[in-house]
Amino acid sequence: MTWPDEAVADGSATTPGHPSRSALFTAVRGDPAGPVATRLLHLAHAEAPHVRRAALDLLHILAGTRAVDAALTRLDDPDAGVRHRAARLVGHFGRPDQVRAALAAVPDPVVRTLLAASLGPAVARLGDDRLASVRFLARLHLLRTAPPARWRALDAALLADAEEAAFHLEDAGRLWAGALHQLAREQHAYDIAARLLTAPGTRGVGAGLAREACHIWRAAPVALLPLLVRHRSQETEITSVLDKAVATALLSEAARRTHRSLLAELPYPPPPVAMTAPAPLTAASAALLLAAKPVGIVRLRRAGDIFGALLDAGPLSFRQAAQLYNLTFHRPGRAQAECAPLWLRHAGRAALPQLLALMTPHLADYAIGTHYLAGLARMGRDARPALPAVTALIDRRTRIPVNDSTRDGETRIDERLLAAALDTRRAILADLR
Repeated sequence: MTWPDEAVADGSATTPGHPSRSALFTAVRGDPAGPVATRLLHLAHAEAPHVRRAALDLLHILAGTRAVDAALTRLDDPDAGVRHRAARLVGHFGRPDQVRAALAAVPDPVVRTLLAASLGPAVARLGDDRLASVRFLARLHLLRTAPPARWRALDAALLADAEEAAFHLEDAGRLWAGALHQLAREQHAYDIAARLLTAPGTRGVGAGLAREACHIWRAAPVALLPLLVRHRSQETEITSVLDKAVATALLSEAARRTHRSLLAELPYPPPPVAMTAPAPLTAASAALLLAAKPVGIVRLRRAGDIFGALLDAGPLSFRQAAQLYNLTFHRPGRAQAECAPLWLRHAGRAALPQLLALMTPHLADYAIGTHYLAGLARMGRDARPALPAVTALIDRRTRIPVNDSTRDGETRIDERLLAAALDTRRAILADLR
């Protein structure tokens, strides 16, 4: 066996960061029709199933349309993993006529479902397909563009196929929740999740729908946590999706507060250990720290503590004021958010409109919004012109769009922003009394 056969067979070609993987990517991207790319296509027909699976994974990334013919021949492979990888490749890169022809010819229900899912809006024509998962996908696409008068009939058709469709369609509940979100059918989503959770055969779909609803709507955890806990306790074996749905709902502070009595029945993680606060700074030690920094500084660790200590002791020197100005006005981010209230202390209320114009556009920024909200809270009553922006953040029904590695991670970020916005509003209003 020679390279790249060895690299694919021993798994090094599919191991991120491995030199063999890097060499393979470089060779194929440098010469897409060359000997290494050709060999990789041949490995899709290797004797060992794990080699065929690995080859198709690599071809999906590196070859695209050039690998469609090889993938078409593997749609009836003896190994299910090979078949499913081949279906994803054909669905992603194949021509619509190739996908439709394969859909009509292949018997494997999961393969047919994967191919149907790749058709996009064209899947809506398959509402009478013999396979429940394909019909489910078709009706979901019909639902996305249907007028309200058709919703009830399509809901009923989806409910009728949900149990059977779930055998072959991953994330049926998540997909359904996405369609309901597109139609702004929040309460309908809760009602449908409740119906699905009631029946053992559709409980997994209902849990998936409920979990995605918790990712989409802030009120969903409060509405759905009691249902999820009740049906979780009825299961003799806790299904992964139901357990995950409960864990997602518990990310909501409002759900934990509203349903506090339920927490005793659940394994609940202990609160995080508080971080040790750094030693307080004196005006002298703060001045020494700043003296070692350039005037044009735009980032500074513990900027709030440093300038706070100096302002507590008296006015800033000309050099220190220039440093605070650069930290406040030159770059959005944590330093700006921390220093804006300090610049207000230094420059007075005349600077307030300019500072609020800098701060309010970043309140919903998932990376730095909490810092800006904390800055407004420190301003107290001076930040009252920002109250409408803070309140708009609180009053959102859907979660703030976030780009994180997981949906639960995105939900945690939204919950942190919501909690920070509530704290900020309380701080401003308390200072107004």
